[in-house]
Amino acid sequence: MCRCDGCAYSLRAASEAGLGHHVQFLFTDHTLDTDRRELRHGSEPIAVEPQVFDLLVYLVQNRDRVVSKDELLAGVWGGRIVSESTLTSRINAARRALGDSGDEQRLIRTISRRGFRFIGAVRMQGNGDQTAPPDELNEHARLGVPPAGPPAIAVLPFVNMSGDLEQEYFSDGISEDIITALCRYPSLLVIARNSSFTFKGRSVDVKQVGHALGVRYVLEGSLRKAGNRIRVTAQLVEADTGKHIWAERYDRDLLDIFAVQDDITEAVTLAVAPAIAEAELHRAMRKPPGSLDAWAAYQRGLWHSGKANAEDSARAVKFFQQAVELDPSFAGGYKGLAKAQAQTADFRGRDLTEALKAAEALARRAVALDGADAEARTRLANALYRQQQ
Repeated sequence: MCRCDGCAYSLRAASEAGLGHHVQFLFTDHTLDTDRRELRHGSEPIAVEPQVFDLLVYLVQNRDRVVSKDELLAGVWGGRIVSESTLTSRINAARRALGDSGDEQRLIRTISRRGFRFIGAVRMQGNGDQTAPPDELNEHARLGVPPAGPPAIAVLPFVNMSGDLEQEYFSDGISEDIITALCRYPSLLVIARNSSFTFKGRSVDVKQVGHALGVRYVLEGSLRKAGNRIRVTAQLVEADTGKHIWAERYDRDLLDIFAVQDDITEAVTLAVAPAIAEAELHRAMRKPPGSLDAWAAYQRGLWHSGKANAEDSARAVKFFQQAVELDPSFAGGYKGLAKAQAQTADFRGRDLTEALKAAEALARRAVALDGADAEARTRLANALYRQQQ
């Protein structure tokens, strides 16, 4: 049987569903058999090292969430100290065994600064003849769409509707530039070009895209050309509901093609990021407080913090604290707490020196968890500056 610590939940769920303890995970054309400790592609066995097999099982068992590196070390290596290169090599070996790669990330996705996630649609089968529908054994999972955490977005290749094949490179270029520009936002998880461009030339429903790529949002668009004028349209859609979050049309004179491309890319990017932030806030506000995940709790904290009054600042502290408790590796909870600590001191007359020292410690923790987060560094700089006044 599998040695992973994370196996207990799924094996128990399988038993309760009448699948017995011999569990097989079915995805794409692969079967991961935990009893025989065997990975098969169709009927052909695939040779994998025992540690790589355990790694695969752990990721598949925990496919409803992002698994941190520390969790992998605890679950697969028993908490032993393992070098970064060893972990990377095992992840790469797991991908190769599944016909995946670091560029495509069709099944095993690297979530920047957070960990890894198995995003394939999985069926569980036990005792040879009883099969559960994809992920029904986990009420929190929905065919690869992340139920929690920062929002993921896929930018589909813009459709060339001009009838001029020479404009194909222009529409593709806009899509690629938007992907690159959105990657600069640390609050967004952006699907790589190689993955989103697999839908090029195909008529697909955004819900299917969301399920296949494990994203909450899909950006799609089109391009038309008439004479020296082009019209680019873009729509941001919530994948699981099909609801339009934002849409815009851009008409430009086609004088300098690269200048026009840059202009449209910038306009779309500057509109999309705030639209997603607003949608995520509304999404978090719709959830009952008892069902919040770390990301949603963080969003609720931001909403109360933005009210800038004593009562809401106190509530913000509670939500940010909840985010930290739910996910101690999430920098957002700490940077939110850093801001809220200083806020509550300002509004409630708490000892400011004590509050700023606490804010500094929290901000340092946020920076340590995510050194690329500019807001975390801003919170640290603010706490240090105010202590010098």
